Amino acid sequence: MSMSSLLMGCSNSLNGHHVTDIQQLAVASDSALPGMNAASILLFSGTGTSPNDVAAIEAILKQNHLVYVRVNSEHLDAMHPSQMQAYRLLIVPGGNFVDMGNSLTADTTAKVHDAVTSGLNYLGICAGAFLAGSYPAPYKSFDLTAGVKFGFYSAEMNGVRKASLRITTAEGPALDQYWEDGPELSGWGDAVAAYPDGKPAVAEGFAGNGWVILTGDSCGSA
Repeated sequence: MSMSSLLMGCSNSLNGHHVTDIQQLAVASDSALPGMNAASILLFSGTGTSPNDVAAIEAILKQNHLVYVRVNSEHLDAMHPSQMQAYRLLIVPGGNFVDMGNSLTADTTAKVHDAVTSGLNYLGICAGAFLAGSYPAPYKSFDLTAGVKFGFYSAEMNGVRKASLRITTAEGPALDQYWEDGPELSGWGDAVAAYPDGKPAVAEGFAGNGWVILTGDSCGSA
């Protein structure tokens, strides 16, 4: 499953849940501040995110004419819950999920949790999928998975940190995907794609009123 497929699939899911057809809107300037334009998507680009992941997601959003605004750690910390809930989707890309979580205050992770369970949709890619889980202190996470935490895909236990993996889906042919230190997503939601060992590589489900898609592959290097 490609990054483009994931984003388009997420857009289709959003439209299926009575969200405005954001594909017809023009792309907003990525220098705009949250709440200052009609952007439908928040793209997290804060401390710990992979610049390559952020750039790849931006390219896909622009190609598909999706309105978005980048938000760094400080911007997200400063946002009021009502500002977060004004958006349709929060995308959290790959990177170092420990640094990403530590760059945010505990109040912010709680605000993201509350915004998603109140209806903000969430796409977590690799580190963004880890952050959606539930982890004890000193780690910070959004706890969108009703207490479920994720471990690394089994290749990590064999000392493999990066690989091209054959990802299978219920619809269509298997695809070779780039994987780097990504999670396997057992124990939460519905699995919609699998790693070579059969464990979930992509999972989806609701967190309260928010629709959540998590993927452990398609991670970019920093």
